[in-house]
Amino acid sequence: MDKVQGIDVSVPPSGTGCAECEASGGWWLHLRRCAQCGHVGCCDTSPSQHATAHARATGHPVLSSFEPGEDWFWSYATSSFFEGPALFPPTHHPLEQTVPGPAPRVPEDWEDHLH
Repeated sequence: MDKVQGIDVSVPPSGTGCAECEASGGWWLHLRRCAQCGHVGCCDTSPSQHATAHARATGHPVLSSFEPGEDWFWSYATSSFFEGPALFPPTHHPLEQTVPGPAPRVPEDWEDHLH
């Protein structure tokens, strides 16, 4: 683990999309990465909110954005953003991946499904 509890800089992300949405055929708005185990889940604005569900189920206290150009961390313990260390690459989903995504599974009325 790094200096911040809940961050392990040696762990790669679990994939390029939300693990649970990929398994169930769902879709997401933005992606978040567990800073402890690398699990990639969808954000709280997404229909299924898998990143926070993962944190609750595992007790892993920190996530980071998995979006291009974003390098922030979020602490569930303090409900605050903070700057953290560089995580194992890649640090974001592929640039060609659509937002929301993945494109073939996003409904036309996707905005009506956001939280």
